[in-house]
Amino acid sequence: MPPPERIPSRRMSGDGIRERTRTDLDLLARGELTVRGQVREASNAVLYCSVALEGEEAACVYKPVAGERPLWDFPDGTLAQREVAAFEVSEATGWGLVPPTVLRDGPYGEGMVQLWVEADPEAALLALVEDEEAGEGWKAVGPAQVAEDRTALLVHADTPQLRRLAVLDAVINNGDRKGGHLLPAPDGRLYGIDHGVSFHVDDKLRTLLWGWAGEELTAEAVTVLGSLDGQLAPGTPLAERLTGLLTGAEVAALRERVARLRRTGRHPVPSGEWPAIPWPPV
Repeated sequence: MPPPERIPSRRMSGDGIRERTRTDLDLLARGELTVRGQVREASNAVLYCSVALEGEEAACVYKPVAGERPLWDFPDGTLAQREVAAFEVSEATGWGLVPPTVLRDGPYGEGMVQLWVEADPEAALLALVEDEEAGEGWKAVGPAQVAEDRTALLVHADTPQLRRLAVLDAVINNGDRKGGHLLPAPDGRLYGIDHGVSFHVDDKLRTLLWGWAGEELTAEAVTVLGSLDGQLAPGTPLAERLTGLLTGAEVAALRERVARLRRTGRHPVPSGEWPAIPWPPV
């Protein structure tokens, strides 16, 4: 299959984010999907597509369930649903950190379809620095071996958007927050992608965003978690949608993670029972 050809992506910014998201969801759910290429570096089948409906067209990613590689710790054929669940939870926070995502039929069967976001190549979110250089504007993740004779410090940017994403990852129990899953858009917004290994009932949090580990949550995050707690109550619209995507035990574990974050009032720390940083990190 040829490499992807670029189709102009939609930009979601300003006061019209919510309305734009609703319009994009309709386009993604009902539009005609045309496969344009394949993202070859992905471990599962990831197809770059265009989606068109009533004169509107956008670029998107289509991940068919049939192309998912089996994992030892997640049920087969559930990664697409988890990606959609991550979008649902992100929308419930009001932070809009996950691009519009739907579950629908496509050329290769049911799968996840997500709006394509073109990342800003000039935006720097991760860096390798000497210890003394990790100062204002950066948060340390940990040492990284960059050569046989040298170990540098891996750091990530200290921004409100990344901190919100760290909270979202703790909520959804993201097991694979790599550097390549961070998309800083040219309009200044930040998106996270690839949430297929999320929502496990056991602690699986693996991320490059450990810079706030153990620190107090921001007042904004505390407010958002309180709202999310109410939205996840049994019988609510969000809970009903998630029940169609996750198991009952996984939804219950999601509620408990939100409750635990509210009780502690702090960002989680690595458990020590699971590798804290995904590999490869980028």
